[in-house]
Amino acid sequence: MALRDRAGYRVDGLAADRPEFHTDIARLRAGGIGGQFWSVYVPSDLSEPDAVVATMEQVDAVYRLVAAYPRDLVIACSAADVEAAQRAGRIASLIGIEGGHSLATSLGVLRSFARLGVRYVTLTHNHNTSWADSAADVPAAGGLTGEGRAVVAEMQRIGVLVDLSHVATTTMHAALDVATAPVIFSHSSARAVSPHRRNVPDDVLVRLRDNGGVCMVTFVPPFVSAEVAAWTRAADAEWERLGLPAEPEPWASAPRPGRAAEPRPRTASGSFGTALPGAGAPPPEPFRAWLAAHPRPQATIAQVADHVEHVRAVAGPEHVGLGGDYDGCDRFPVGLEDVSGYPRLLAELARRGWSGAELELLTGRNILRVLRETEQAAEEPLWPLSPAR
Repeated sequence: MALRDRAGYRVDGLAADRPEFHTDIARLRAGGIGGQFWSVYVPSDLSEPDAVVATMEQVDAVYRLVAAYPRDLVIACSAADVEAAQRAGRIASLIGIEGGHSLATSLGVLRSFARLGVRYVTLTHNHNTSWADSAADVPAAGGLTGEGRAVVAEMQRIGVLVDLSHVATTTMHAALDVATAPVIFSHSSARAVSPHRRNVPDDVLVRLRDNGGVCMVTFVPPFVSAEVAAWTRAADAEWERLGLPAEPEPWASAPRPGRAAEPRPRTASGSFGTALPGAGAPPPEPFRAWLAAHPRPQATIAQVADHVEHVRAVAGPEHVGLGGDYDGCDRFPVGLEDVSGYPRLLAELARRGWSGAELELLTGRNILRVLRETEQAAEEPLWPLSPAR
């Protein structure tokens, strides 16, 4: 979505020096990235039919991005594809849908996305679907409805990873109740370390271990740092007190045939998306005074490492990974400001006594195992043969 908003889906000029993004090819290389899930996220307040169209446009953007940089990127749909890409010195590019609204409650749409190479679907984003509860919405489904359980079953039947980031705790448990293959948290941290609703409680981490899945620890500061989370709540309360707009600007259409691809910045509602330059429009004048009097605290690499270590302690070293969420948030911890920062986190963990073998599990072997086991459990795998094969 960052590419859509800030470059009108243009994929040229992303080799280096793109400070408006957290990601470019040069920084991916500097960060030692061997595989990347590109999130084809669209806002969960879109109507479901509009969400399907917008998600298709994002899938197309991933394919165009990969085609524009064939020496660096390659589409990957399986664990074998990822390993082949790495042997060839290219970055394996996988696709993940972030929110079940993009399926429009249709198993046919799910299967069609799988045939295009989508390898995970997050069951919700920040709004409930008709069949699953989100962590950020008022519960309505009691976790998963019967229809939701059928969606999970079909995902696993065709080899699409079930992603439980963003969902309510009741949804986490409901999905684990019916899962027959490993599930993932694509970008969530540990609730015992920082009690944010987007983080994973210990009882779920224990069940994740028993399921064989992976919790990919995210770097999003309000999830990582209780202090940042408290600041965000206070800032949002001030935003509301000032009577500032509660809704984002309308979702503009993607470039139409015959029209130039122009950037279309979308101003986020609330303090979280407008507190920094580059996150959209500058903060409104009344809010700037509050920001000046209440500087935003910084999350740190050490705090991220605390989450990684907690997930390892509860779920085990075979069940933890990394899901930074770059270009999905306005600011990241000091030292992890963009995708080049991963080696600094690994250095911090090594200082804490992590072995080389444990770091290999964290940075790829665990999620590759989950991909492989999901493929093996699938009755009818639908992902396409990719160039990496």
